[in-house]
Amino acid sequence: MFFHQGAPRLGEDALRTEPGLAGLRAAAAAHLSAAGQRQVATAVDMLAATEAQLGPLRHQLHDAARHLAGAKVLAARLYGPGRSPAGADRLAGRGGPVLLLPQGGPVHRARRHRALLRPQRTPGKLSRQGPPVLRWAVYEAGKTHARAAAPDHGYYAAVKDRKNGKRAALSEARKIVRQACPILAELGDDALTAA
Repeated sequence: MFFHQGAPRLGEDALRTEPGLAGLRAAAAAHLSAAGQRQVATAVDMLAATEAQLGPLRHQLHDAARHLAGAKVLAARLYGPGRSPAGADRLAGRGGPVLLLPQGGPVHRARRHRALLRPQRTPGKLSRQGPPVLRWAVYEAGKTHARAAAPDHGYYAAVKDRKNGKRAALSEARKIVRQACPILAELGDDALTAA
């Protein structure tokens, strides 16, 4: 919207913070047509409604991440799950490691990570055999390696230059799963106990 009407580019935090949203509204009022201002106002209202619904979920994930042994260990040992990227931060915040805990079964099944990693037909995709929320969480955790401070940023950057950013994030996601599964297997059923 802003680009099409010649308005200046907004910062990345424009939709994440209250001052950013205030700046977005001010920029819309100063640079956009009446129709553009209505579109921006509608989008901001939709974001506020979504945020109101995600608030309780975020609180539950934060609470679980603070209390489950497996989530604490994953956040401490792995880069990515405990350092949520922007997209995951809006949904899960520091609750990201909770999403990596095994869903629907004993923790010792975590050794069977190959089912999640095995490509099906198209290379560069995660298998669709695991729960969608797990695939999403791992992919988002893999995207954290795009940051220069990430310990494996060099590999991420090399894959991104050779292929693309999506393939680089998928490569990092596979690494995270390969690292998380033995950790969870080591913890066993204690991963789901309160720490």
